[in-house]
Amino acid sequence: MELQRKFGKVVKELRLEKSLSQESLALESGIDRTYISDIEKGERNISLQIISQLSQALQISLSDFFKKIETNGETE
Repeated sequence: MELQRKFGKVVKELRLEKSLSQESLALESGIDRTYISDIEKGERNISLQIISQLSQALQISLSDFFKKIETNGETE
């Protein structure tokens, strides 16, 4: 699985774990809702700034965020 899709999958999983809608995550992170949707579908190659904003909104450290991305989707 390509990195962008892995990242999107992890964002979606974390968002659902926190019972957040895409709209709620967008408001919490300061990122447009349609951009969140594109991230979750693996259609965006995002910047470090966006990763940081998502990390803060999802209340996960950057290191834990990247660990999840590294291990997520390995069986697919």
